[in-house]
Amino acid sequence: MDVLILGATGMVGQGVLRECLLDGGVTRVVTLGRTATRQKHPKLREIVHSNLLDLSAVEDQLIGLDACFYSLGASAAGLSEAEYARINYEMTLAVAETLARLNPGMTFIYVSGTGTDRSERGRVMWARVKGRTENALLRLPFKAAYMLRPGLIVPMHGVRSKTRLYRVFYTVMTPFLPVLKALFPRAIITTEQLGRAMLRLARSGYSKHVLETTDIAAL
Repeated sequence: MDVLILGATGMVGQGVLRECLLDGGVTRVVTLGRTATRQKHPKLREIVHSNLLDLSAVEDQLIGLDACFYSLGASAAGLSEAEYARINYEMTLAVAETLARLNPGMTFIYVSGTGTDRSERGRVMWARVKGRTENALLRLPFKAAYMLRPGLIVPMHGVRSKTRLYRVFYTVMTPFLPVLKALFPRAIITTEQLGRAMLRLARSGYSKHVLETTDIAAL
């Protein structure tokens, strides 16, 4: 299986990249983003491209891919709805539409979030935008598309969030995470579990196209 990862320098993307590089069934891993991961591996090919709204210059490097793991996005903090939508809706759709055209047999897996509003009419701005993104992705002519809505994600194996606030949160909560995990085993997942679940989705599919934390944990 040849896979593409967007957001490979973020916390979720780092975890997915690790699992893809370790998986013997993955033959090629391509990362696409504005910065490189700076990792070295025989299976890894990195594409650094500044404008993800226009992939025409790198389209020839995005052909022959079986799956896309998309975990790229921005926090809503400090952004207007238009600014947030440009990153989390317009850019996501620009990438996805290009990939659907180049790789119609692709499985597209998008990391959304718990509380996403697919009615697109709710009061929470980020949830409306994420819901609009999910709806649009599910309409594209991929072989299959899955929307993942994880809740609390625990970083493992040296994976770190790029967001300072999240790093502080995980530092404070680390002593309590084993207890929380024992009490709520299907409400909390690790970056390792999430990466493995995404690989399994790409290979075998699932009965639902929108997966909450319990579905991800089950996978």
